[in-house]
Parts: sequence; C-alpha cells; structure tokens
Amino acid sequence: MSSLTKLTAISPIDGRYRNTTAKLADYFSESALINYRVRVEIEYFIALCELPLPQLKGIDKSLFPALRNIYLNFTEADAQQIKDIEKTTNHDVKAVEYFIKEKFDVLKLTNEKEFVHFGLTSQDINNTAIPYSIKDARDQSIVPAIEDVINKLDLLATEWAEIPMLARTHGQPASPTKLGKEIKVFAVRLRKQVEVFKNIPQCAKFGGATGNMNAHYVAYPETNWHQFAAKFVNETLLLSRSFPTTQIEYYDAFAAFCDALKRINNILIDLDRDIWQYISMDYFKQKIKEGEIGSSAMPHKVNPIDFENSEGNLGIANALFEHFSAKLPISRLQRDLTDSTVLRNVGVPLAHSLIAYTSLLKGLDKLILNKPALEKDLENNWAVVAEAIQTILRRESYPKPYEALKELTRTNTHITKESIAAFIDTLNVSDKVKKELKQISPHNYTGI
Repeated sequence: MSSLTKLTAISPIDGRYRNTTAKLADYFSESALINYRVRVEIEYFIALCELPLPQLKGIDKSLFPALRNIYLNFTEADAQQIKDIEKTTNHDVKAVEYFIKEKFDVLKLTNEKEFVHFGLTSQDINNTAIPYSIKDARDQSIVPAIEDVINKLDLLATEWAEIPMLARTHGQPASPTKLGKEIKVFAVRLRKQVEVFKNIPQCAKFGGATGNMNAHYVAYPETNWHQFAAKFVNETLLLSRSFPTTQIEYYDAFAAFCDALKRINNILIDLDRDIWQYISMDYFKQKIKEGEIGSSAMPHKVNPIDFENSEGNLGIANALFEHFSAKLPISRLQRDLTDSTVLRNVGVPLAHSLIAYTSLLKGLDKLILNKPALEKDLENNWAVVAEAIQTILRRESYPKPYEALKELTRTNTHITKESIAAFIDTLNVSDKVKKELKQISPHNYTGI
C-alpha cells in the first residue's frame, strides 16, 4: 500500500488543497482529537484536585504545570502511542486514559491515577473535546478567513463607490445602480451573519453515563456534582454546559452552528454567481499570471475558475452541514452511536468552506474593472430613465404619465438619448421641467 501523500490522498482536502487546509489539522486530525481528549482529561483531574476530593488533597499545585504539559507538549509520537494502546483496548477514550496513567507514574502520582477519568463515560470527553476543537477552529481559522473576504469587499465597495452600472432585475435592464453599492450589499449581509455565527455557544455534555452524574454521587453524595460540572465546562473549558442531557449532548446548538455557516456560504454562492455573471458580461477582466493557461484548447480564454471553485466547494460544504444539522439532534433513547461517526467528519465541510473562501479571495484579487463595458451597457439602455421621467411627471400632476412612458418604451424597438429627448419635447410641461428631464441619463440616474 502506498504511503499517504498529497498525490495519494483520496480526498482533495488532504491532496490537491492540502496547502490551504493544513491548518485545520490542528483541530480535526486524529492526532488533534486525541490531544483535545487528553486536555479535557487533564483539566478534569486538576479540577478534582481543586475541589478537592479527599484523596487528592495532598497533591501540590506546583505539579499542575507538569500535568498541563502532557497536552501542551503533545507530539505525534504521543498520539501514536495512544493508537498503539487502542489496538489492545479497542476503545479510543480508554486508550487516552491508560496513556495519562502512564504519565502519572512518571510524575509519581501512582496512588492518584485512578482519578483519571473518574466517574466519566467516553462521551463526557468526546462531547467536550469536539466542541472545544470546533470553537478553536471557528475563532482561529474560519472566522478570520471570512473576515478577510468581507474586508476585501469593503475595499472594492469603496473603490467602486461612484461607478454607475446598469442593474438587472429578472435578468432585464432596470434602474441603474452603483457597482460599489452592489458589492457593499454582500459585505453587510456577511457581517451580520458572522456576528450570529460567532455568538452561537459551543455546548458540551458532562454528566456521566446517562447525564445524571450517577457514579459521582454514589461515591461522594455530599458534593454538588452538577455545580462542579457546570463550573468545569463553563469556566475551565470556556464552553457552555448543556443540562439536563442523556448520555450525549443533544447538538441543537451545533445544528445552529451548521445552519449559520450554511447561511454565510449561501451568501458567498450568491456573490460567486454574480461576479461570474459580471465577468461573462465583460464588466471585469482578470489579471493574468505569467505562464498560466486559461483553456487547454482556446488560448484567448481566461476562465473565472476561482469563483467556480469557490461555488463548488461551498455546495459540498453546505450539503454536509445540512446533514449534520438534520441528523445530529436525533438520537435513539439515551443515545446511539450514529453521532460518533458523523462528528468525525466535522472538519470536512469546514475544510471545503476554507477552500472556498481562499478561492473567492484569490478571484477578487484578480478582478480588473472594465469601465467602458459598464458605460456601453448604460448607453445602450436609455429606456431605464422612463421610470425617472414618469415619476417627475407624477410630481407635476401630468395625466397618466406611466401609460405615456409605457407607450414610448414598448412601441419603440430601441430607445436612445435622441428618442427620449424627442419624446420630452412633445410633453405639455414647462421648459424648466423639460430641461430637468433632459438632464437625466442612465449614467446619472443612480440614486444615493
């Protein structure tokens, strides 16, 4: 069997696009998941020491940095050691427990090592480790990438703020607009949804085998274990403890997370398609990099591949987010295992999203405004000033102004500056109003 490389990887996430997605390995690789599990187990043990449980009163707090170094200095060799233990246990979380116990022997904590994973079930670790990794990925990778796109859109909106452009509603010529404003629409939409996305809590379950802290209470009935669990999850891990639960977190907040990111991705698909259309209309040219090929057969072509790549990856991501948000909140009775295999793929739609954001930003950086094409389109569509003329005629109490303009624009095959001027001359209005009407053109009828 060949070794795993960018050329042999089955998924393009780990193959063709590895340079873009490599940073997500810090959150969603097998090694990363193991590391997050170790982190939760270590912090849980330290929290038991700080409670303190009677058997842990004698532990010197000066040992805490050494304990934390187990996950802070976690290596690929450590991850492999845990995987080797798993070959015997056939249980991934139990392998983490045994690995930590071996570290405790080194730290001369042999008598205390049975308090590693004390009273817990594997889902207390998985349902804290995974939301922890998702929170880190969101805050450190996904949101910054989206904000890079927003910032670029803001720059383009400012640069093109005064560029008039023919609008198209239902694909037909409509009242002119400004190119910068149309770009700004996307920036504003994204910013609103990113704020929602950032504020969705990363919820975690921490409550023993079926959520009731049974083992904890039977061993130490005088301790308020639910209060302990809430403090540990909310203050130590900086997550949000779900309570009450079954054996697993009910994933409603994670479903909201998926839906929020899906909305962001939908906005970007909308943007991808609009920019693609503007390129096809010749509103934009694209910067050509020396040596790059646009088409294998047609030398003249520079295809909008960055926007197409972005749209395609956003579609894949959203299909998975849709499945996650629909499937994960549903679990048979106190739990089934379907959530486990689904959650192992959480990094996949995030990776496709990151690929899309990177491609979109690359495409935006290559755009060159072709101002003559926008001006030509406006000049060829003088009919769009009919709205302006009939509105002023309404102001002047002119009889049936809409109908007059409708007759003009629908009976003439092509409306020009000259035909509009000739029509204005036939109107029974003052010379002042005629002059006002003749000053309107597709190039300046853009509103504010």
